[in-house]
Amino acid sequence: MAVRTLTAWCPDWPLAAAGVAPDEPAAVLAGEEVLACSAAARADGVRRGLRRREAQRRSPGLLLLPREELDEARAFEPVAAALESICPRVEVVRPGTVVFATKGPSRYFGGDAALAGLVAAQVDDAVAGAPGVVAAAPCQVGVADGVFASRLAARQSAVVAAGGSAAFLAPYPVAALDRPDLADLLVRLGLRTLGSFGGLPAARVASRFGADGLLAHRLARGLDERPLALRVHAPDLAVQTEIDPPADQVEPLAFLAKTLADTLREVLEQRGLVCTRLLVEAVTEHGEHRARLWRHDGALTATAVAQRVRWQLAGWLTGSESPSSGIVLLRLVPDEVHRDTGQQLALWGGDTDNDTRAAGALARLQGLLGFEAVTIAVPSGGRAPANVVRLVPWGEPRGAEFTGTPPWPGRLPAPSPSLVFRDPLPVLVVGADGKDVAIDDRGALSAPPVLVTQTPRRGVGVVDWAGPWPVDERWWEQRDDPTVGRVQVVTDDGAARLLARTYDGWWVEAAYD
Repeated sequence: MAVRTLTAWCPDWPLAAAGVAPDEPAAVLAGEEVLACSAAARADGVRRGLRRREAQRRSPGLLLLPREELDEARAFEPVAAALESICPRVEVVRPGTVVFATKGPSRYFGGDAALAGLVAAQVDDAVAGAPGVVAAAPCQVGVADGVFASRLAARQSAVVAAGGSAAFLAPYPVAALDRPDLADLLVRLGLRTLGSFGGLPAARVASRFGADGLLAHRLARGLDERPLALRVHAPDLAVQTEIDPPADQVEPLAFLAKTLADTLREVLEQRGLVCTRLLVEAVTEHGEHRARLWRHDGALTATAVAQRVRWQLAGWLTGSESPSSGIVLLRLVPDEVHRDTGQQLALWGGDTDNDTRAAGALARLQGLLGFEAVTIAVPSGGRAPANVVRLVPWGEPRGAEFTGTPPWPGRLPAPSPSLVFRDPLPVLVVGADGKDVAIDDRGALSAPPVLVTQTPRRGVGVVDWAGPWPVDERWWEQRDDPTVGRVQVVTDDGAARLLARTYDGWWVEAAYD
């Protein structure tokens, strides 16, 4: 049986934490994709998962904001703390979403429906009192058997009858499992809904889709990912560190948290366990105590543990109820652990020892430099060299890699530049008559370039050139010169450069070996 669970969800929390009103067209980006968007942006056709340029095309006045996970967690801490008066064991799935078991609270407050109404009112009051937070919509609460079903029920503000989670989930598409590769395979096999997938025999699912597919199959049937019999209570697995002198800044504490998370990972690996729910505790010099449960869909890695500790400490140390003294003790308690069933490798092999060592080195770098400082490049495609790849923090989902070759008008031919400048360098490109070279409405140069210079008296002569490759983008913006183009030049100093003509002049965008 799945545990009866309540989920409280604050819609568009990244925007609410940023203080953006719902009537303002705005979106929060994770890399180059839309993570969350306001109601006004959705009215213009913006959706989660859209690329930046497509979102701008649909909503020309769209305000784009980078994701600030630390600010989201800091703003959500008072909201999570407010629910502890209803249930002392509130689990934060992510900033904006909390879950807890309803067995005790439901009996005390008069049933699941009454409990859901009370929680919604409590969260709305806490959000209204949180400084700098602008609620996009009222809190939505769902109750069902199991965390997965209750999270989907929260999207509809529904209370699913006990034992009815399987029927409730049946019409949902398999994409709701949040496993893109598995969902794509199931659709190609003709299994488009959770009901059709959940109706398969478990033994057949395990043999065809492996351990992860079997967990997804349990979710589709309205069960928890793992049966309750697999839960192992292990209070002796807690790890802690004493801090002397006391620390009251997030950054040094985050570094200690990363070291502590690595220690916890080693302790669990020695016993063949993985942690799916973690209790983070902090104690100050004056005896103040703060604890928070964090749940994760799957095993919590050392990086994920350190990230959640950082979120919690940021919310506590910089919030309205910040402690009166520095933190002297930090403790991580694996509240829910399971047997580590391992990772099913692909048919032709899996991760090598080098991959494992590299992952460990990258995780250590994140502990030293910060989570966002260590990134990997994921192919994404595009016209400009800077858009060919997108940088994703190590440990975060990479999303779907781009493998196609659509004919982008204005796309540069091979070879690709070897060096792409983060900040393009401004230059002047002049012709034989000494005038600035422009790109006309037909995409042609007004004159052959003969000199590339940063100052009127200092420049390099153009030996050869190719192009231009005109790019007509952001057509909705009213500009005097809407044409954009790129030109490859070889100069008399032996360098090959990629020049970009934009609305405000010429720029050196990249260089070739």
